[in-house]
Amino acid sequence: MPRPPVVVVGLGPGDLDLISASSRAELESGAPVVLRTGQHPAASSLGEFVTFDHLYESCGSFDEVYEAIVGELAALAVAHGRVVYAVPGSPLVAERTVELLRSVDGIDLMILPSLSFLDLAYEALDLDPLHSPLTVVDATTRPTRLRGPGPLLVAQCHSPAVLSDVKLAVDVDLLERRPDVVILHHLGLPDEQVVTVDLDDLDRFEVADHLTSVYISELRTVGPAAEDLVDLMAALRERCPWDQKQTHGSLTRHLLEESYEALEALEALAAALDDDAIEAAGLDAAYEHVAEELGDVVFQVVFHAHLAAEAGRFDLTQVLDGVRTKLIGRHPHVFGDVTAETADEVAANWEEIKKAEKGRSSVTDGIPAALPALTRYTKLLRKAAAIDVLDDEGDLGDRSITDLEAVLSATTSSTSDDATSAGVGEAATLIGRLLGDVVALARGLGVDPESALRRQADELTATIVAHEVDEA
Repeated sequence: MPRPPVVVVGLGPGDLDLISASSRAELESGAPVVLRTGQHPAASSLGEFVTFDHLYESCGSFDEVYEAIVGELAALAVAHGRVVYAVPGSPLVAERTVELLRSVDGIDLMILPSLSFLDLAYEALDLDPLHSPLTVVDATTRPTRLRGPGPLLVAQCHSPAVLSDVKLAVDVDLLERRPDVVILHHLGLPDEQVVTVDLDDLDRFEVADHLTSVYISELRTVGPAAEDLVDLMAALRERCPWDQKQTHGSLTRHLLEESYEALEALEALAAALDDDAIEAAGLDAAYEHVAEELGDVVFQVVFHAHLAAEAGRFDLTQVLDGVRTKLIGRHPHVFGDVTAETADEVAANWEEIKKAEKGRSSVTDGIPAALPALTRYTKLLRKAAAIDVLDDEGDLGDRSITDLEAVLSATTSSTSDDATSAGVGEAATLIGRLLGDVVALARGLGVDPESALRRQADELTATIVAHEVDEA
């Protein structure tokens, strides 16, 4: 048997003049007609029709409203053999009920395209979407943070409260310039308003309703910035002789150098933040230096990802998606049902998850033996703490200052003939223990021993240079 049709027609974005001839014919066909809502400029000109407005009052959420509408429409189609369903604007633009109707068995869905609010918005903004691609966002389901690059059209801003949410979703604190914001209200109606406002004043537009939208001209966020850098990398590989010659191997030293430069900038920033006497200009310079050095590190990542993409292996998208997926999996206390109340519990969970992911037999697997000794020992201490080895083994990182002095005394009094050997003999063993205890002590005090020793080296460098100047 043929399935009963649900014919969806659009009422257009404004008054009755904007309804298409085919939609008007369906409305006058004699079949049962139901409007999603009577809150539309054209509704009052259509006569007496049934609406689903009662569901907006009785249901607890928009999702419940839309599901109830779809259920009632399917039942009406079966009961009457045909039903006409009229929606605001176009059935193909921002109409969730139509999306749900597509998956309903037992009915034939017929959709008559209509003029949408987008057409009137293009005209009001003097915008051609082919030359200035527009991203349309539903204000009621928008992400917490609006993403660029723009332009963006945020639809269904039906109240000042929703406008406030939109305002808060635009993070302007770090933008180079504030975006232009235009309120589009009652387009195509006699009381149409197209008003440019400051973003901070957006929620002061008190007459906002379901026919209110917000246009944001530009929003420079992470996405477009990353895409532009990827495009730049492609241009460099195509046109720069130096970049064309590089390989994963030739770039390794650059990644190491840039990482150390970034580390140095971060340490300088940390020192500036601890300096109560530093002026604002000095702190600004420290932050700018960190941003520059981190950019150099990011570019190295982009370079390696591009080389891999050229080989058909992976690209930056896979790198970013991979680390995001991995971090979600390693934070079940945030994205799952695992409970972790302390940082130590988080670390312990992390180690077990990582061990299972990698198929490792020990948490020490994956720590390169070629790491600088202080860094390697620090990582091992952190691994040991995560699995409670430090609690079970008192001789790991649990020596007192007296113990340290005893080790030092034994070391200085037991210099033997084989002490000149770099890694063997009693003196070397005792020195190793002493260094291990210093690293454990640093860990207990929250000090990075590698950074501390670098600072000590900086001081020694300054002393040597000053001595050389004096001697000269």
